[in-house]
Amino acid sequence: MVKYKQRIADKILERKVLGKGAVLIEGPKWCGKTTTAKQLAKSILDLGDSSVLAQSTQMIEISPKTLLEGDTPRLIDEWQALPPIWDTIRNEVDKRGEPSQFILTGSSILPDADETIHSGTGRYAYVRMRTMSLYESTDSTGSISLKDLFDGNPFEIQQNNLGLEDIAFLTCRGGWPWATLISKDVALDQAFDYVDSIIQRDIRRVDKVKRNPERTKLLLRSYARNISQQVSYSTIRKDMLSNDANTLDEDTVADYIKALKKLFVVEDLPAWNPNIRSKAAIRTGDTRHFVDPSIGTAVLGLGPKDLINDLQTFGLFFEDLVVRDLRVYAQALDGEIYHYRDSNGLECDAVIHLRNGNYALIEVKLGGDIRIDEGADNLLELSNNIDLDKMHTPSFMAVITGVGQFAYQRKDGVYVIPIGCLKN
Repeated sequence: MVKYKQRIADKILERKVLGKGAVLIEGPKWCGKTTTAKQLAKSILDLGDSSVLAQSTQMIEISPKTLLEGDTPRLIDEWQALPPIWDTIRNEVDKRGEPSQFILTGSSILPDADETIHSGTGRYAYVRMRTMSLYESTDSTGSISLKDLFDGNPFEIQQNNLGLEDIAFLTCRGGWPWATLISKDVALDQAFDYVDSIIQRDIRRVDKVKRNPERTKLLLRSYARNISQQVSYSTIRKDMLSNDANTLDEDTVADYIKALKKLFVVEDLPAWNPNIRSKAAIRTGDTRHFVDPSIGTAVLGLGPKDLINDLQTFGLFFEDLVVRDLRVYAQALDGEIYHYRDSNGLECDAVIHLRNGNYALIEVKLGGDIRIDEGADNLLELSNNIDLDKMHTPSFMAVITGVGQFAYQRKDGVYVIPIGCLKN
């Protein structure tokens, strides 16, 4: 039996289950939702099994409560395959009046309102799962904790074990749990299989709209070419048109992107809107990101050696990887991730903003002293522009790197942290 690798979401799920009658775990398929849920569940209804789904579809009309009978918490796996069960669970939670009754998993977002009677407010809690961070996959030492930095606890110099080839491989392998358990050559196939599944099947099943697989592939390729950049739907449309003989309007592009968001394939980074002293206009466009960097490398047919031979592209995909990890870590700290860019060209790749108002400014650089200096200068300039009469000072500032032998604090106070040392 394969040993379960602990997930940061484990503790989040435990807390949520104690507080609500039902908890919904959402996230991309293959990210480990079911395996994580099984660590707590005492019984299972697997709607991902076609025979179970067929029987359950009949039972939901005859005796829906029967589907919910079993030891609790009861796992309802791939619940969206049987949308009416949502309201059945909601009603049963009301009747039982106790927490820890049901855990649901889903690889697409809540169906349209006309498929359910009630939103679930007050009965359901939500947990977003993503693919594994480097700490969860045991590729990061975890010697530096974001929580410690937010708590004002600096670290001593730490050694980084990952080199350029390691980072290239980890970017292309991605954080798919199964890929972390198998040989390197086979592990690289997982993202390609995932992309094929999205293009050929999932994009047409997510909301029963028959979308064009080839157009889906073009969109994914355009997203990959514009990864970690703030580009409009119009720009993506033009990029697709150069390879699409058919007419293509912006509404169609938006529809396809909406479907990919429902499937948790893309997860754009929203803009941060702080109080600043300068009169520069803050750019509000999203930065384009996949839920895992391997999606982008796979759809472009790139492997580790291709990234090493094109460091500019590598840097953009590395930023995608760092954003994925920061999202996983920030969630455990009740935080969200944003980006910043203004009309003067000042930017910050990631801002970790906690619920209590504390925040950290992050720049992402693949490596190199010159690039690290540029990142630190950006962070210091942005920090100096923040109106401290209306906001706290940042809890810390850091340049997150891919390579570099050590993690340390610069004389100007900015931390330099290789991603292979970081954890929540």
